[in-house]
Amino acid sequence: MVRKALAGALASAGLLFSPVSPLSLLSSVPAAASDADGRTAAELAEQAEDHLLGAESVRLTMTDRIAEAEGTVTEPSAMDLALDRDGNCVGTIETGGEGGGRVEIVKRGEEVWLKPDAAFWKAHVPGDEGDAVAGLLEDRYLHGTTDDPALEGMAGVCDLGRFQREIDTGASSGDVSLTKGEETTRQDTAVVPLTGEEDGGTGEEDGGTGEEDGERTTLYVTADAPHRLIEADRRGEGTDVTLTFEDYGAPVPAGTPSPAETVDIGRLEEELLDA
Repeated sequence: MVRKALAGALASAGLLFSPVSPLSLLSSVPAAASDADGRTAAELAEQAEDHLLGAESVRLTMTDRIAEAEGTVTEPSAMDLALDRDGNCVGTIETGGEGGGRVEIVKRGEEVWLKPDAAFWKAHVPGDEGDAVAGLLEDRYLHGTTDDPALEGMAGVCDLGRFQREIDTGASSGDVSLTKGEETTRQDTAVVPLTGEEDGGTGEEDGGTGEEDGERTTLYVTADAPHRLIEADRRGEGTDVTLTFEDYGAPVPAGTPSPAETVDIGRLEEELLDA
């Protein structure tokens, strides 16, 4: 039961790596002539892509306002992860809106520690069993390795290299022209907004019958060199997602929960059977 709940809920975190991410625009912008200040949208996007693809580590946050509003507990509504190319990460994942629950994550190498809150267990484990799991854990971390089917998905969620490979595919629907806006600020940093739109298409290949609205993506790239992406917004019919990027190259915190703060995932299931 515990493994099934974790596997189902945390597998949805893989949506973060979907090629329909706002970052697909980074790899699909055609060249353009330089404007007055010598920085084209394409050049800024290319430099931002290079820095993101070359990063050894980064702190990534995601907010999905549609998932949050709809309260869909099978999809992540928010994430905050510091992750690196070695597959280490520290952070949190939230599912759905209010009452969907929150999971704290620590991963070092193949070892994984997860601490779902009581709301998570109640939302993902039916009946009184959710309360029973939350009570037995008593604010401890579940501990295991990525060899466990319930935890193996964390190997992908915490892998910056996988995320970078998804960006590098350039998997958008084709060349997209970005419009460079006036300088503004994000995260107290001067940025240049780069905005592009992609047509939704007719949906006929998926059996749809009507036209879908296009989606607008805005990439916020630092105005000063080195030009890095620090925010990306994607909005459209049924889409309202924001990604932010901070702490390029900063080490992922190396601390792990102590044995007193943890319980082996297999041992927890034994405790539930004995309860």
